[in-house]
Amino acid sequence: MSVPGVSITIDCHDPRRLVPFWCAALNYMPEPPPGGHTSWLGYWRSIGIQDSDLAGVDPSTCDSIVDPEGRRPRIWFQVVPERKAAKNRVHLDLDVTRGRQGTLAERRRVVEVEVARLISLGAERVRSLEPSGADYFAVTMVDPEGNEFCVS
Repeated sequence: MSVPGVSITIDCHDPRRLVPFWCAALNYMPEPPPGGHTSWLGYWRSIGIQDSDLAGVDPSTCDSIVDPEGRRPRIWFQVVPERKAAKNRVHLDLDVTRGRQGTLAERRRVVEVEVARLISLGAERVRSLEPSGADYFAVTMVDPEGNEFCVS
């Protein structure tokens, strides 16, 4: 039995806002069209997607991102008609402290530096997670469409 690959799908309203943000946040890149196609529109047509189903599709739009080194999962930003209305049931955790290496003060500094960078890219800080007496610090944030993620 072969091991399946894993993609993460994030429902969104506008992948054009999320692709650049998450590429910068994760050091990913827009996924190139498969099979030597010069555009995603060309690829979709080649697999039989009808022009009527592609109405309004920007041929330069990419709605998925990949790790340039091919080690981490592909992320697809699936367009849905409704806006986000409730807390995510699944979210990404960005582990910038590499498994909680170093002291709590050192980890807090590393997390805060990354939080500031992500804010400059369009994210918003929601809250800090630092239980009293615990050796733990993280920050909950939201991306430009309000999808939650954590930085620890």
